[in-house]
Amino acid sequence: MGLIESLLGSIGGGVLNSVQPRVAAGQDVYSTHYSIEHGDTAYNTAAKVYGAIGGVGVETIIWERTVPAQQQSRWGFGSPATPQNQGYMWFAILDSTTDWSVGTLRLAQQNHSRTKTVVVKEMSDSQLHSTTVTSLATAALLNKNEMIALPEKVEFPKVGEDSYMQLRYILTTAATAADAAGFRIPVTIYQ
Repeated sequence: MGLIESLLGSIGGGVLNSVQPRVAAGQDVYSTHYSIEHGDTAYNTAAKVYGAIGGVGVETIIWERTVPAQQQSRWGFGSPATPQNQGYMWFAILDSTTDWSVGTLRLAQQNHSRTKTVVVKEMSDSQLHSTTVTSLATAALLNKNEMIALPEKVEFPKVGEDSYMQLRYILTTAATAADAAGFRIPVTIYQ
């Protein structure tokens, strides 16, 4: 940021100093949602996701995506300033018609060498699905007014190529026999 921008930001109440996504010249940006099938081979089916859950109180990686070459990513999309244009998410692990797995979901990013992991957001998964345990279709939230907003997490660095976008899970109460899992989480892609 130049001297003039810095001074204007100070005078204007810090508007210019607020955290904004930076886009390199010639770089395309688009928003999408990740779901199970977008995961790496070890995490791209529901059975692999609920099968990866560890014991009660144990944090485990239940889903992971390697950022492709010439891309960067961030969890979330849009801005809280424009709530109808930001991303919203849902997540569920259940034993259809019986009960839910209950735990803490962490959205994380990890560098290529796996030496640094940053948790971008942490929340109870009970806020991320409906109260109808009949099936994955009834568990999914579709109404933005019932979903958790996830604007682009611009306060964290972009996840570069060959690094990892991850879902980590800490189980509190296991479903009787988990047989369904699904999610839809917003992401911003830079390429």
